[in-house]
Amino acid sequence: MARAQEPPPARLVVSYIYSSVDALADSLTRLERHLGPVQYETVDIPCTPTQEYVEEMGNYLQRRFFSFERLVRRDALPTIKKMCARVESQFADHVEDHIFRTVNIDPGLMTPENLVMAHHREFNHRIYLSDGVFAETALIYARDYFTRLPWTNPDFYHDEAIDFFLRVRNSFDLVEEISPGLI
Repeated sequence: MARAQEPPPARLVVSYIYSSVDALADSLTRLERHLGPVQYETVDIPCTPTQEYVEEMGNYLQRRFFSFERLVRRDALPTIKKMCARVESQFADHVEDHIFRTVNIDPGLMTPENLVMAHHREFNHRIYLSDGVFAETALIYARDYFTRLPWTNPDFYHDEAIDFFLRVRNSFDLVEEISPGLI
């Protein structure tokens, strides 16, 4: 019989969609205060946005991925997602009753086996975690490469992104501690 066990910690990855490079830099500095230093990052990847992002954030959006040095507990994902949402709001333009984000920050957890991303929207392939946060497996690592799933955003399998995810995955060979202060 299998027994309940605590899974090993994961590497925190964030996906940024942004329209303002200044908001990207300033909001990342804010995240680093809470999550520690960035480990790896990508160069700009042309974003494949949905219409809702274009309406809210404008055209010519870019995406970048960042990973953080410290490992985190896997059950911390909802807490981290809520923190990212607060940071998004701090860098948004507020016009009357509307909020126009300049950055969209989605955190995820990389393990040697997969990449799981957190979202606030429910879809048929997402699993509810808690506090309005849903999770989806975006990539699976098997047979020495990442496999995308039917719902994986094309930005996640751009050559630059795959190179980044491989570097992050290979970083598990290093001995690190769980981030202090996270649940």
